[in-house]
Amino acid sequence: MKGYVFHGPGQSAWEEVPDPAVKEPGDVIVRVDAVTICGTDLHILKGDVPEVRPGTVLGHEAVGEIVEIGGDVRTVRPGDRVLVSCISACGRCGYCREGMYGQCRGGGGWILGHRIDGTQAEYVRVPYADLSVHPLPGAVDNQDAVLLADIFPTGYEVGVLNGRVRPGDTVVVVGAGPVGLAAIATARLFAPERVVAVDLAASRLGAAKEFGADAVADANEAPEQLIDDLTGGLGADVVMEAVGVPETFELCARVVRPGGHLANIGVHGSPAMLHLEDLWIRNVTITTGLVDTHSTPTLLRMAAAGRLPTRRMVSHTFPLDHMQEAYEIFGNAAETGALKIVLGVPQHEVVPVPPAV
Repeated sequence: MKGYVFHGPGQSAWEEVPDPAVKEPGDVIVRVDAVTICGTDLHILKGDVPEVRPGTVLGHEAVGEIVEIGGDVRTVRPGDRVLVSCISACGRCGYCREGMYGQCRGGGGWILGHRIDGTQAEYVRVPYADLSVHPLPGAVDNQDAVLLADIFPTGYEVGVLNGRVRPGDTVVVVGAGPVGLAAIATARLFAPERVVAVDLAASRLGAAKEFGADAVADANEAPEQLIDDLTGGLGADVVMEAVGVPETFELCARVVRPGGHLANIGVHGSPAMLHLEDLWIRNVTITTGLVDTHSTPTLLRMAAAGRLPTRRMVSHTFPLDHMQEAYEIFGNAAETGALKIVLGVPQHEVVPVPPAV
């Protein structure tokens, strides 16, 4: 089969790789029908995630069909259409028992496209399948479902839930890429007074409005002043960092109010300055997190009911073997306007609705 292989920082290729095989009784083999590219994959290609060894197939989000199962698998069978979660869960360790699947100590956590071969291939082996794949209702198309493998659970859990968004809050999301947009959309579920999006790209600020932002600010044009004006100088109740660079984290720390929450979502490849000389007295709560995907069943029900704007997130579609071209477009999103790129064959042939720009 073919897969998209990481060969070191700045080096990758769509090439022949060995077919996956069941290795453990809890494994399944999934034929990949739809897959997408994550900002984390770009961080890997930049060398920001040194744990990824050269020769690894990238990707941790997919929808496909079960073609083979191990002897201990009980919840799915060959022929089932499933969502492959970005997080694998052993289900037995202390963290899994608390629903903290991202911190699994039994061999799971974020392993696909990280410590083992991932989903950007024609087939993928998924360990711990009973907790790591989700049967899909017919009402959720492949193109929509693949967005629930990572970005919507991440924006919701690591941003909205960790940030403790409440009714009447002022929420600021710094970074209006796909995860930031998912955070904006799911923050609206909690009836904040306003949501403000900050980004450098005009196209992404336009998309943020489409996903529910009440105000937008160019990151180069003093967003602190806009937030001060909107909050009477107090600052935002909840600020989410959805980029993963020092400047955006430090901006978040400047605009959060006393007693507020700063929820870091972004993947950081270099240190950020933590100005404790300013923050220690302000009762600010800072959270970090790898998504656990405990919310995936809830989000799937919402998607089936048409309550999530998944379709508007897809800006480009490609056949699976156009992976290199898709990476180039996704990696130059400021110029191409890319949000999420879906590769493969959708369950139904659906033309995506482009975001407003």
